[in-house]
Amino acid sequence: MTSTEAAVSAAWKALDEDRDYATSLTQELVRIPSVNPKFVADPEQNRESAVQDVVERELKALDMSVNRWDVFDNRPNVVGDLSGSEKRSLLLCGHIDVVPVGERSAWTVDPFGGDIKDGRLYGRGAVDMKSGVAAAIAAVRAIRRAGIELDGRVSIHSVVDEEAGGFGAIDAVRRGHLGKAAIITEPSWGEIQPCEGGLEWIRVTITGRQGHSAWRYNEIWPQRDEPGRLRPAANAIDIAARFIEALRQFESSRCRLRQHPLLPPGMNTINVGVIRGGAGLGPDGLPLIMTNPAIIPDVAVIDLDYKFLPNQTSKEIRAEFEAFVHHFCQQDLWLQEHPIKVEWELGGLHFPPMDTSPDHPVVQSLFKRRTEAGGKPKIAGFVAVADAAHYAGAGVDAVICGASGDGFHGTDEYVDIASLEETTKTLAATIIDWCGVR
Repeated sequence: MTSTEAAVSAAWKALDEDRDYATSLTQELVRIPSVNPKFVADPEQNRESAVQDVVERELKALDMSVNRWDVFDNRPNVVGDLSGSEKRSLLLCGHIDVVPVGERSAWTVDPFGGDIKDGRLYGRGAVDMKSGVAAAIAAVRAIRRAGIELDGRVSIHSVVDEEAGGFGAIDAVRRGHLGKAAIITEPSWGEIQPCEGGLEWIRVTITGRQGHSAWRYNEIWPQRDEPGRLRPAANAIDIAARFIEALRQFESSRCRLRQHPLLPPGMNTINVGVIRGGAGLGPDGLPLIMTNPAIIPDVAVIDLDYKFLPNQTSKEIRAEFEAFVHHFCQQDLWLQEHPIKVEWELGGLHFPPMDTSPDHPVVQSLFKRRTEAGGKPKIAGFVAVADAAHYAGAGVDAVICGASGDGFHGTDEYVDIASLEETTKTLAATIIDWCGVR
């Protein structure tokens, strides 16, 4: 038996001897409400700092050096490090903020009770993704308890604000908390996910000309253009309707012509998420009046969620989209003189694409070790976005691998305990494979 295989066996033996640890830690974390305050502002629910107290306690118990800092007021990141070579460094990342519970009466369990029944641990954040944080800690703990000395540096990143754009991970990256490779322990339902598309939030602002609705005929029906004719209005909402129809054609052509082998066809979509139309443009970039249909509106603001493929770049899709908008404007006399405004990174949100090779050693190790731990993994792409993007954007080879469950962003959220144990073993073995043994 090689030293690597002997180390994996020792780490797995340590996990088997204390198999309840990851579950108990997940339960403890779930019982501390940590709803992202950008969604619900309530001190009783916004207890991210208390969750990070537990994480910090566990990391220090592993003799990890710990960095803790506030990303936002009372919303700290925690990063733990075991020193080693940078050439074989590996970071494991999970977020501890959760989405709101929603209607409590729709839950059959206490959303923050951490109840266990039928092999499932229930509660908000159970699968998305406090179990992922617990699995990472449990994996490193087993390695330490087995007395294994790793060659490469190992880090655990416990970050905030993933649910609102990943600004915790962004700040960790900005401060230089990186590695040669990264495993993001988001739920992956047995899959090993080395790629995800990029994401942009865009605001499109269409400017028309106000008018009285009684004179709409002057705008849409041919009139003699003679002295004394009132200046026609330009209905921004009408223009927006035409723009959205053209956008659908643009989106459709992109989906048909471009695909990625690890993602479902057509995932590169442009979602029209929010539309606001009315009169007058306020300082916040939104219409001032949205309550009077007797005014021909001169402002339409459309917010888009633009998903692109892992093998595309932000620069490429921005240029392509802006060219589409320009050509649309050239077909309209009004828009030629009053072109549509395009704003990128709405709300500061931007997810770079991630496209790690399926042949990367970390990907192959996760696949092998998950199989040995009893899973039936497959290599596939992640259709949403996660913090993996921010590390990938900084040049880190990232991959997603986590537990299974259901109810994330819904009711009766749970993590499957057997999958949590399988994930913890997988992570421990891959840490050893990638970092090496001294």
